[in-house]
Amino acid sequence: MSEVIRIGVGGPVGSGKTALVERLVPPLIARGYRPAIVANDVFTQEDASILRRGLRGILDEDLIVGVETGTCPHTAVREDPTANLAAIDALIREHPEIEIVFIESGGDNLTLTFSPLLADRSIYVMDVAGGDKTPRKQGPGMMQADLLVINKADLAPYVGADLDVMLRDATALRSGPIMLTDCRGGTGLGDVVDWVARQIEAVRRHALSR
Repeated sequence: MSEVIRIGVGGPVGSGKTALVERLVPPLIARGYRPAIVANDVFTQEDASILRRGLRGILDEDLIVGVETGTCPHTAVREDPTANLAAIDALIREHPEIEIVFIESGGDNLTLTFSPLLADRSIYVMDVAGGDKTPRKQGPGMMQADLLVINKADLAPYVGADLDVMLRDATALRSGPIMLTDCRGGTGLGDVVDWVARQIEAVRRHALSR
């Protein structure tokens, strides 16, 4: 593992991946960490543009890079992550102070996973709008991620989703942590920030021990 930790953020379209990354960056900077972002879209730079607007005055625009995959999001982060690796290498060359790079995948489904060549850790984001049946579908993205984030928890009463059922079923299928969030309201984000910080500190300890 390199001294720069790379954290993949995957999940379906609309689950809140971009919102999560945007909300994680300011508190990480406040704690003294130095982040950057690579945002994947199939044919546009929409997510990168959203992040630049949302983080204006907080994170320099040249620390947010958009990658147009031109193909299935799985390919760009799992089968052939060449474009993402090149984007990360360029960021680190230009900004050697970077400690963490978030790699936001283009929106996809429950089978999305990250190549170990690309991501040191992964976060899978699902939202309650898909229904409380979603964890029972047992997709590898949800099951294998280092952290599962169930987002838009505040909407559960309005879409007929039972958060207790989602947590029960997800816990039965995976051994890693699960966190409930509401990115718009801020609920649960502190726990995710703490988790990310622990991953960064683990890399720092590893670097110091070499």
